[in-house]
Amino acid sequence: MKIINKISQSKYAVVGQWLFFIVLAALSGWFLEKVAMPAALLLGPMLCAITMGVLGVKIRMPKVCFKYSQGIIGCLIAHAMTLPILIEILGMWDVMLVTTVVTLLLSVLVGILSVRYGGLPGSTAAWGTSPGGAATMVAMAEDYGADARVVATMQYIRVICVVLMAALVSHILGDVHVPQEETIVVMQGSQTAVHFFLTLIVLLVGVYLGRFMPAGFLLIPMLLGTLLQLLGYVHIVIPHWLVAIAYGVIGAYIGFRFDRETLRYVMYAMPIMFAASMLLIILCGVSALFISWWLGVDYLSAYLATSPGGLDSLSVVAIDVHADIGLVMAMQTLRLFAVILTGPMLSKYIARFAVEKAS
Repeated sequence: MKIINKISQSKYAVVGQWLFFIVLAALSGWFLEKVAMPAALLLGPMLCAITMGVLGVKIRMPKVCFKYSQGIIGCLIAHAMTLPILIEILGMWDVMLVTTVVTLLLSVLVGILSVRYGGLPGSTAAWGTSPGGAATMVAMAEDYGADARVVATMQYIRVICVVLMAALVSHILGDVHVPQEETIVVMQGSQTAVHFFLTLIVLLVGVYLGRFMPAGFLLIPMLLGTLLQLLGYVHIVIPHWLVAIAYGVIGAYIGFRFDRETLRYVMYAMPIMFAASMLLIILCGVSALFISWWLGVDYLSAYLATSPGGLDSLSVVAIDVHADIGLVMAMQTLRLFAVILTGPMLSKYIARFAVEKAS
């Protein structure tokens, strides 16, 4: 009987924690929207999840919810991807290539500094400072012998710093209003309902196929939706309430990655992790000045395009402030695949500096 009572109490506790989190996250998102903070519906739940996780709450956002929320954001981006935008992106291939190389070099510099002066193991620092694809970097780091727990903490500290800084910079600079179609379509009439149903099919198929490539849960729905919309087979329709849920789930998933046990395990390295993340963000922000001048685009779009991940979170901010979503997604995606391809080589290179220090 005691065992049954304990199980019942634990179930009630979990339900209570979820209800408390949902209410608190909704209120936080509402408050941040009232003070005109970009990506408020992502930031509110993320900050609440971090706080509750550190305080010892055991609930976690199911990964399946995170996957489909990424897919929703991918469909949302697909709606904004028109043919003129794609043509414009293709004309920027040289700039995007240079920007990707610069970002990788900056991440190598930060990784070397983390090894030299932060006391972090070489391969762990290399994977932890890789600018993008947090989940992919953690998986690859484990395969190559790095401490996956430390890498995961470094990656998600970077993601949180990037999101907060992007929201802050966007709040200071204000909306840029790059000319493009309205991103979120209000549903009305039977025709819109049909397109919403077709959008859900794109979402389901895209998320299923997304299992077979890095960041595929966002990229495949985005590519599939863009292709079908350009061909005229479907008009991507995402209602406001579904977007709000997706934003909240992504924020909560990131925030709940932090708990007492994880922080206790990596507490010794927290200052250098935070410093490394901020240094990389600042260096990328400086490079955005050059990109903005070179392309003749607004600084906010260039800043979001050069920020070191994550792909889903930055796309939310870019959509929210009406930045050049095509530029942001193109540069972020290119950098993601560059990081995946060069990760093993760069980690070995950075590890050399740890050996030199020890000798």
